[in-house]
Amino acid sequence: MTQKDYKIAVIPGDGVGPEVVREGLKVLEVVARKKGFKYQTVSYDFGGERYLKTGETLSNSALEEFKEMDAIYLGAVGHPDVKTGILEQGILLKLRFELDQYINLRPVKLYPGVWTPLKDKGPEDIDFVVVRENTEGLYVGVGGFFKKGTPDEIATQEMINTRKGVERCIRYAFDYTGKRNKNKKLTLCDKANVITIAHDLWRRVFKEVGEEYPGIEKDYALVDATCMWMVKNPEWFDVIVTCNLFGDIITDLGAMIQGGMGIAAGGNINPEGVSMFEPIHGSAPKYTGKNVINPLAAICAAGMMLEHLGEKEGADLVDGAVARALSSGRIKDLSTKSGLKTSEIGDMVAEYIADSG
Repeated sequence: MTQKDYKIAVIPGDGVGPEVVREGLKVLEVVARKKGFKYQTVSYDFGGERYLKTGETLSNSALEEFKEMDAIYLGAVGHPDVKTGILEQGILLKLRFELDQYINLRPVKLYPGVWTPLKDKGPEDIDFVVVRENTEGLYVGVGGFFKKGTPDEIATQEMINTRKGVERCIRYAFDYTGKRNKNKKLTLCDKANVITIAHDLWRRVFKEVGEEYPGIEKDYALVDATCMWMVKNPEWFDVIVTCNLFGDIITDLGAMIQGGMGIAAGGNINPEGVSMFEPIHGSAPKYTGKNVINPLAAICAAGMMLEHLGEKEGADLVDGAVARALSSGRIKDLSTKSGLKTSEIGDMVAEYIADSG
């Protein structure tokens, strides 16, 4: 059997990004030795510092290089000296749109030993996945101003939904629900009672595509009701599929019920191309270089990357080691008050993987 050799682009980014990426790569190295695959990384310095020096956010030549990679591993983007929106649009959104990463995949999983603000809910209750459309909707930025800065100013921004974009997102969600093999239930989250045109398209496509998946239970939930039920009855959900804007909102709520941003990881997926994996938390510039940030979200992102690459056993090793670390009692908090250094948490997870059977 030929040994697999992956090529991974690494964008450490800003703030604590390089610190958490370092721990994720530390864990990846141990998994590779354990499971017998090889990989090489190519590092890129895109982020706030580079922008301040050169005025460049993301080069077209790098985009072409990314297309030849097996995956992209991102730390964080955001710099206090760069105006909000420049790096987000120039790096994050550009990557998603140019590489057609049309799925944002967000597991919402409560690990044993992690506190949740939801009373009487445990790991068996909070374990679902949000499939978010990632390249359309309001984020396309279609619209503009008329009479800007005057009392008669008009601002418009249109929600763009194509049949192709909606269908491929919904089809991915049905396929993912089947492979996840948990409750085999897919919930469409929309606002069809108010957004009657765009979300009528979502409902029609959901119904039509759903006919090809008789073994999967179909459910509907308005976005406001989804937010309520994520708090009151998170166990109702298996997989949720939704539009770009609503996915952006409900996944942050999901991060809170799974214990906080310190454990939340996500993937920007192009099933036919290159995908990108990242912790959900920001760059947290005030903690830069202090070795206090919790790297578990970045480590979980590395686990998601492994699963996407087809290294399911390696991904399971990461998941099991994270669960073991959180159950050990040694990590007091998922924030900077964990009681351990960033590098110590990475070492712990790596050691649990190395010691696993």
